Amino acid sequence: MTKTAQQPVLVIMGVSGSGKSTVAGVLAGRLGWDLAEGDDLHPEANVAKMHAGQPLTDEDRWPWLDIIAGWIKERTSEGRPGIITCSALKKRYRDVLRGEGVVFVFLQGSKDKISDRLASRHGHFMPASLLESQFEALEEPTEEENHISLCVSASPAEEAEEVIERLGLEALPNKAVGGVA
Repeated sequence: MTKTAQQPVLVIMGVSGSGKSTVAGVLAGRLGWDLAEGDDLHPEANVAKMHAGQPLTDEDRWPWLDIIAGWIKERTSEGRPGIITCSALKKRYRDVLRGEGVVFVFLQGSKDKISDRLASRHGHFMPASLLESQFEALEEPTEEENHISLCVSASPAEEAEEVIERLGLEALPNKAVGGVA
């Protein structure tokens, strides 16, 4: 991606447990951009279904994807950057979200690596038992989609820094924490 005057809206995507929320949070802090957690935009029926260990169907996802697409379009139409998390596992889902100024950041990792991460996660409505269905649904982004891919083997801070570098984004100056530079 070439650097332009308009900063993009980043869609941090990947299977559950790939680190979308963590990396997005680090990026938002480093860039000073708006951040939305896609999981928070799910209708209650979707959350209940996943909590019960049932994978979502395409019909379950369309209203949710429309909400996410609206969030993206609001920023791109106003020329504002932003970061939103969304599994965006299938190309047809990403087609709903795609547009001028949208960049997908695909966090990819092995099933074993992500399964280990899910096993240590607590308090999330998405149970580890649904990981297999996520990998089965996953269609990795193609060349025609504006995206970058990152391996989830680094720390979230390192992954965020790689996104900033690869996309030529301008991070906020490092601030002293607790008065220490």
